[in-house]
Amino acid sequence: MQDHRSKEPQDRKARDRIRPPATTGAAAVALRGASAEDEDDGRDALHILPLSILPLETPGLRRARLIKNVRLETVAELFNDAQTGSGQIRIDQLSKCFGIDGPEFRRDLRKIVQIAEAASFDVYSLRLELRRLNIDVEEAAALRLSAAKRAELTSYMRVFTRPLVEHVYGVQGADIASMDELVRLFAQPDVEEARRRLQLTADRLDIPLGEIPAFLEEYADIFLSLAYFKRCLDDIVPDVQGFLGWMAELYQVSEVRRDARQGRMLDDIGHDLTDIATSITGRFESFDTRSRDFWRDINPESFRSIRDLIVTHHLTIGGVLCGLAVKMNLWKHRFSRGGGPVRRLEFIRSEILPGLAHIKTIEQTSRNNMGW
Repeated sequence: MQDHRSKEPQDRKARDRIRPPATTGAAAVALRGASAEDEDDGRDALHILPLSILPLETPGLRRARLIKNVRLETVAELFNDAQTGSGQIRIDQLSKCFGIDGPEFRRDLRKIVQIAEAASFDVYSLRLELRRLNIDVEEAAALRLSAAKRAELTSYMRVFTRPLVEHVYGVQGADIASMDELVRLFAQPDVEEARRRLQLTADRLDIPLGEIPAFLEEYADIFLSLAYFKRCLDDIVPDVQGFLGWMAELYQVSEVRRDARQGRMLDDIGHDLTDIATSITGRFESFDTRSRDFWRDINPESFRSIRDLIVTHHLTIGGVLCGLAVKMNLWKHRFSRGGGPVRRLEFIRSEILPGLAHIKTIEQTSRNNMGW
């Protein structure tokens, strides 16, 4: 089992080797209790999938979760706390860990193996992946962001709610605290002019006036996903910039000056990270432009077009941001206090480089699909 602790292990091979868990059977999973806070953290994260979301037949499995490690491999995490670290095993070790291999467990394992292939475990990507795999999720709330995260994204949502409010109320924005409040506002407009504008909106969308709240809920969900990803991007980009500056310091050390291969590795990583961050930032700028255009010429086709554009990019945006977030989080955790040049080079070579080409390929493919 992998044990990721705050102190850097002396034996890298021992740290990287996946070992059988010390505790076997369902009791091993019980080491990581699935609290409500755990569930919220999992739903709001790019790299975590609480298995309680899936319709599994093996009760003990629902207490574990899938996570993406720094190499962007999916592993099962049985426990995670400050004292014991993160208890991770390969998915193919779950049977040995639980000590069972009946038909119910094998059916569960097939579902887990299928969903483990997802590039990101954010709720928006999971909706698409689970639908593609014909895996039903009984509790719809499991595939929504937590209430705390939705509230946190209010300021990001104003970019998309402002043109909506202006379109109907003709004002420079309203004091809307949440999308739920916005839907209620439009469901029961108390201004005659607002009612008239809502009717015009319904006519232009070619839907009955009574379906406007349902349209707004779909609009809210689509753009809440964009706000969520934008918040993730805003957290990640400064980390990438900080990492690049930290990495650039290595050009001055003798190990890199004497070895051209080390310098080329740093050049390639720096170029790739800059290219990925620039490209995905440009994608969000394109989404902002398209959303503004929608309200200038609102019609059923324009709404379907922007909805399909954003949904189509959920998987790739999630995959790119998930990969960057996992790597940057480990860098910040491992090197909160400097680090010598040999240790830095080893970390870059063994933890940052693996999987980076895959992230770049995802972003390049998506960029090409947008016609850039």
